[in-house]
Amino acid sequence: MAAQLDELDRKILGELQIDASQSLDEIARKVGSSKTPVWNRIRRMREQGVITRQTAILDAEALGLEACFFVLIRTSEHEAEWQRRFLKTLRERPEVLEAHRLAGDIDYILKVRVKNARAYDQFYQALISEVKIYNVTALLSMEEIKSTTVLPL
Repeated sequence: MAAQLDELDRKILGELQIDASQSLDEIARKVGSSKTPVWNRIRRMREQGVITRQTAILDAEALGLEACFFVLIRTSEHEAEWQRRFLKTLRERPEVLEAHRLAGDIDYILKVRVKNARAYDQFYQALISEVKIYNVTALLSMEEIKSTTVLPL
């Protein structure tokens, strides 16, 4: 169930999405409120699970992780034990930035960030050694056109 948010909540969330390191005073000034109400709203939105965490966004290429692959996975296995092992494997692999279960012909899509094609192959070999997979297709992203963590409010 979606949280009930008013316009001030949305403004606060917008500011936090842009830069969560801003002081409460800065946020309050930008949203037209004062520090205490802004703090109370942030605390409430944390308690409601609207704000799940605050983090730093790093530049992957600056860290030498220049290759981004989208990995399409089809499986013939649908038993609970296989799925548990597969999901555990994905969660333990730091290269996997995102993983989604899909409707349609493809069962899962992964976003994987690695140094290069050789590093992707090492990831791939480790993945298929852990779980049986029917078909894997890896698509190399040639250019990142848009990437954001900012949700439309």
